[in-house]
Parts: sequence; C-alpha cells; structure tokens
Amino acid sequence: MGKRMGWADGFIAVDWGTTNRRAYLIDSAGERTDEFEDAKGILSVTQGGFPDAVAEIRGRLGDKPLLLAGMVGSNRGWVEAPYVPCPARIEDLAQHLVWAGEREAIVPGVSFLEQGRADVMRGEEVQLLGAAAAGTVHPTALVCHPGTHNKWALLRQGALETFRTVMTGELFNLLKQHSILGDFLGGEVSVNDAFKAGVQVGLQNADLPAELFTVRANVLLAQSKKEDAASFTSGLLIGTDVRIGLAQPLAAQVVVMGRPELTSLYAAAIHEAQREAVELDGEESFLAGIKRIAQGIGK
Repeated sequence: MGKRMGWADGFIAVDWGTTNRRAYLIDSAGERTDEFEDAKGILSVTQGGFPDAVAEIRGRLGDKPLLLAGMVGSNRGWVEAPYVPCPARIEDLAQHLVWAGEREAIVPGVSFLEQGRADVMRGEEVQLLGAAAAGTVHPTALVCHPGTHNKWALLRQGALETFRTVMTGELFNLLKQHSILGDFLGGEVSVNDAFKAGVQVGLQNADLPAELFTVRANVLLAQSKKEDAASFTSGLLIGTDVRIGLAQPLAAQVVVMGRPELTSLYAAAIHEAQREAVELDGEESFLAGIKRIAQGIGK
C-alpha cells in the first residue's frame, strides 16, 4: 500500500544512464518545476551506494517519490528490472515496474529476440513510447535515437515492434581515444562538405574497416585536411549507421529523437540518403513517457 501513496502530489523522474543522470521535479499538475543534470551515472555509484545517491537527488529536488529509468535498472544498477519483450507499449512498461523501496520504482527496459537476433534497450523506450503516446510521432514511424549506442526503432500502431542497435557513438569515441586515428579526430564535428563526403562513402560502401584507415592515409598524402578528419570520420560512421537503419521496413515517417547536437548530424545524413527526417527533442519525449507511466501508479 505504501508504494502507491503520495504520487498524486508530484514525483521526481530520473533518467539515469551509465555516465550521466538527469532528474526532474514534476508537480501534481504534471508540470516540470525544477531539474538538474550531472555526471553521476551508475558507474560512479559504489556498491551499496544507491540509497545515498537517491537521498542526494531528494536533497536537491524535494522529498517526493522517484520514478527511475535507464541503466539504473540494469544488472549493473540499483535493482534489476527485467526486460519487457517486443512488441511493447507504454502500458507494458507501467505494468512491469520494479520497486526498489517504498517510494522508488524502476522502469523496465525492452528486449527483442527473433530470427536469431537479440537486442536490448534501457531508457530510450520511455522516450520512444512517450512520443508515440503523446502523438508527437506517427503511430507507424521509424525512429532513430542517436547516442553512444544508436537505436533504430520501428513503431507500428503506437507499439515498439522491433529495433536495432548500432554502436556508432562508442566506435567514434574508441577511435578517438585508442586508435591510430586518434591524432586526427580532435577537431569539432560539423555538417560540412567533409561530413557529407563521409556520409556518402558510408551509404554506398560496406568496407568500413578499410575506409577508416583511408582517413589517416588521405591526410598523410595531402589528399584531405587534418582539420576535416573528425567530420569525415563521423560522417563515415553515421552514413554506415543510416544505411543499416534505412534498411528497416518503410514507415510513414522517419524521426530523429534525442539531443539537438546529435539529431542534426543524423538528419543531415538521412537527407544525403534522399530521405527527410523530423527532429524531435528527446527530453520532452522522456517527460511525456514518464508522466504517462506515473499516471498508473496508485490506481
């Protein structure tokens, strides 16, 4: 009984990832009244340290119930929340909350397992299904959710039917930090001619490991400028990513959802592929989803 008391008076929503967390104070009318973001992702929390981390959140936003999503529900997080299988709707997430305490509920992730292919997500499902429930994406849409592990999700009649993960963001960071290309990838990435050229190579060519080495060779042989290498490499990886994503079944709408600095790159790459994409703010989609999930608590 205690787990369901107090939610009508407002709650704290937390999008708690591997390296970052974002927390929002939602009042009784469903309005966001306060928030913060920091670098205290789950990997920064010591074993047994989640109660203190949660107390810190309440210390900053108030003594309210918490609804948590993301990697906090993984096997490396606070309490594991098992995956809900595809096809999944926002109601399925609400029905499978895992309680970490009397006033702390964790949203499950979503899994896909079919035809020998397995995939999982945590956190993105709240944004994807929140946007579908709020009507900000078409009920049948192909949604690209860029990030460290980009997701291509197919929505059908408002349900998450299938998705595929592409490790583009992590690959770029690994190349930048631990590869022979590291010295060439320190520049800013922007949608310039070098980025578009990289996208075209990625869209047309499956030989990614070989094409990556040409980044170094082209600079050494004065065929391209060192300051363009980061944009070209980003374009090459994102172009390959988009080629994978657009191989999904056709949908009524292509949406790129997330942070503007990433959605702009993917929207530009999709344009190079002769398709157009709608850009959508991931934060607003998360809030739409998390509020819809919270509405079912206490009923």
